[in-house]
Amino acid sequence: MQEVIRTAIGDILSRLGLPETDFIVEHPSDLSHGDYATNVAMVAGKAAGKAPREFAEQIRAALEGQIEYVDRIEVAGPGFINFHLSRDFFAREILRTVESGDRWGQNDNWEGKTVVVEYTDPNPFKEFHIGHLFTNAVGESIARLFMYQGADVKRVNYQGDVGLHVACALYGMMKVGLSSSGEFTAKDLGRAYALGATANKEDETAAEEIKRINKAIYERSDAELNALYDKGRQVSLDYFETIYAMVDTKFDHYFFESEAAPIGKELVLNNPEVFPESDGARVFKGEEYGLHSRVFLNSLGLPTYEAKELALAKLKDEFVHYDHSVVSTAKEINEYFKVLLKAMSFVYPELAAKTEHVGHGMVRLETGKMSSRTGDVISAIDFIEEITDAATAKIEESGRGVADETLAREIAVGAIKYATLKGSIYQDSIFNKEQALSFEGASGPYLQYTHARIASVLEKAAMAGVTPKLDEAALSEGAYDVEKLLYRFPEVVLDAFGEREPHRVATFLIDLAAAFNTFYGQERIADATDPRAPYKALIAAAVKQTVKNGLWLLAIKAPEKM
Repeated sequence: MQEVIRTAIGDILSRLGLPETDFIVEHPSDLSHGDYATNVAMVAGKAAGKAPREFAEQIRAALEGQIEYVDRIEVAGPGFINFHLSRDFFAREILRTVESGDRWGQNDNWEGKTVVVEYTDPNPFKEFHIGHLFTNAVGESIARLFMYQGADVKRVNYQGDVGLHVACALYGMMKVGLSSSGEFTAKDLGRAYALGATANKEDETAAEEIKRINKAIYERSDAELNALYDKGRQVSLDYFETIYAMVDTKFDHYFFESEAAPIGKELVLNNPEVFPESDGARVFKGEEYGLHSRVFLNSLGLPTYEAKELALAKLKDEFVHYDHSVVSTAKEINEYFKVLLKAMSFVYPELAAKTEHVGHGMVRLETGKMSSRTGDVISAIDFIEEITDAATAKIEESGRGVADETLAREIAVGAIKYATLKGSIYQDSIFNKEQALSFEGASGPYLQYTHARIASVLEKAAMAGVTPKLDEAALSEGAYDVEKLLYRFPEVVLDAFGEREPHRVATFLIDLAAAFNTFYGQERIADATDPRAPYKALIAAAVKQTVKNGLWLLAIKAPEKM
């Protein structure tokens, strides 16, 4: 409808011989002011030679009766034009929502296109901490927003299984007595890494040994090291899979630095004009392009992260020929990615042109920043378990019964994800456990509870003999406020996708849930004596479907019972 109104206004401006004008068609913040509003008269009035209010009246008169489902048009304030949609429009949209089911909110704008979304990217031999948990939430939601546009999305994960951090971990593993024939856990690896990283920084002798280990890992030249490395790598990867299962993420492919490293080295050596020699290393002179310079091959002849990233772009294209590639990381490396994409534009110009970097902010705990080097990290699993325990206690305190383990875990993960995505992903935020687990206000559990509550209401309605359906003869005279919000969902999805802003979905769902709960508090649904009950039940079903679909976009489960 937004585009229908925009097109109708554009046609009028064209008939008046006016130049194309950049005007806004949006929803007024106050529902009483209509369903859409435009500022076209104020931005185009001067070109028309008329005062904004006078021009607005002219446009209003020209549009009157010309747009299907627009009941009336009003001019307000200095020249805003407000559009009120008809009762039939809202009833039609409610029915369309229910009939569309899981496809409600989807479009085919990217149908036939393949999109690779890379995110999470934990490093084996290091702890999978809450930072990875939060970046996973962002990447998963972006992947799902692309899916709602009809794209064939491939989720990929790039993991650093070689490099200095691995050498530090192996040094630490040997120091604490871990062996390839023994048993150890991912937590043991995290502690070994912290030990090695500290030694590398504070002990010159250890630093030299770690440098030797690093070279040997790349060359696979030490059988004993290889065996310890292979065992530690597999322990890490198996551990990561348990976390992905918890957060409902399934990757289509895993890329590793070990496979990208030799390709990256060859790329750098084969493009000396892009990566000239400097003090025995190969660098990209970013200053020549208003950026900063970075080393792509160090003085030992080893490829840096930058060189491996160049190779990764090609590996992705070999895995699946993509139309678009998204790399989602913390914003701390935004400047690094600018240099990388510039260098890529000389080596793989066609890949650079279709690569997008989303640098998101981080969700911090109230205790502050973590450091895996010092071992001062909070593991993702420990964090999920802590929030799960808190969710269990919260449910029991609220009198909603005893939560089983699966439900408590779904609520905990939903709380974490909603807290991650409720604000702009480009800004840092603080995770507050009490707010995240609240069953009231802006939280994941509040939305999950609303979904479960509607499921219960519809079950009671069915038991009372009320079947959701549209009976135009039994419609209320005016649309309910919840109806005036619900039809906007596809627009919200489009906006969230276009801006890469999942919080637009998160915010919309809270507004919709609040409107439904007000509606439910004022109306009878499970009442067979009320002729309007079937339509009210249809509204409830439409809201339930919309909340479910919106939660899916945030990768949050929608329980039927809570």
